[in-house]
Amino acid sequence: MKNETRSAAAGVGRLGLCSGCSYYPDFLNSYRCTPGDACIKAHSGRQIDRFLRANPELAENYLDDIFWERRAIAARYAPVDKIFNLRSDADEVVRRVVATRLPVDELVSMVRDPDREVRLSVAARLPEALLVQLLNDPDYLIRATVARRLPHGQLAKLAKDPEREVRKVVASRLPPFALHMLADDAEPEVRAIVAERALPGLAVTLLKDAEWWVRLAAVGNAPLEFLPPLTDDPEIEVREAAQARLADENTAS
Repeated sequence: MKNETRSAAAGVGRLGLCSGCSYYPDFLNSYRCTPGDACIKAHSGRQIDRFLRANPELAENYLDDIFWERRAIAARYAPVDKIFNLRSDADEVVRRVVATRLPVDELVSMVRDPDREVRLSVAARLPEALLVQLLNDPDYLIRATVARRLPHGQLAKLAKDPEREVRKVVASRLPPFALHMLADDAEPEVRAIVAERALPGLAVTLLKDAEWWVRLAAVGNAPLEFLPPLTDDPEIEVREAAQARLADENTAS
C-alpha cells in the first residue's frame, strides 16, 4: 500500500510522466527513478542524467533518441563500443561527449569535425604521432593545444604560426638550442619567453631588444661581462636587474 500511494502521488498524479512509461511502476517502487528528480522521460538534462547514472545499463537504449540531450547523456553512460556511430551525430553536444570517450586510436576520424569543442577534445587526446593532422586547423586554440603536446622534434613546424598565442607555447617548449628561430619574432611577448630560456649567446643578442621586458628577461641568462651597459638602461627594472646580478657576482667572489 505504501508503494502504491507513492506511485500515485509522485508519478501520474503529480507530473503525469509515468503514464505510458515502460519502467512504471517497477522502477518507481524500487526507487530507481523519482519524478521531478530522476526521470528518463523528462526534458531536463539533470533528471535524465540522474536516471541514467542510477541505471547505466539502460543508456544504450537511448543512443538513437530523437532528443539530442537524451542522446548526449546516454553517450556518457553507454558502453564505449556502442557509441561509435555517434561520431557523426547531427548535434555537436553529442559528438563532444563521444570525443571524450572514444579510444584514442579511433579519434582520427574526428579531426575534421566542424565543432571547435569536439576538435579540442580530439587535440587533447589524439596520439602524439597523429597530432600533425591538426597542425593547420583553422582555430588557433586547437593549434595551441597541439603545440603543448607535440614532440619537441616537431615543434618547429609551428614556429611561424600566424597566431601569437601558438608561438608563445612553442617558445615555452622548444629546446633552448632551437630558440633562435623565434628570437626575432614580431611579438615581444614571444621574444620575452625566448629570453627567459635562452642560452647565453642568444641572451646577449636579446639584451639589445627594443622592448624593455625582453631585455629584462635576457639579463638573467646573459654572461656577466655583457651586463654593465644595462646598468644605464632607460628602464629602472632592467637597470636594477643588471645591478643585482653584478652585485651578486661581486659578493660571491
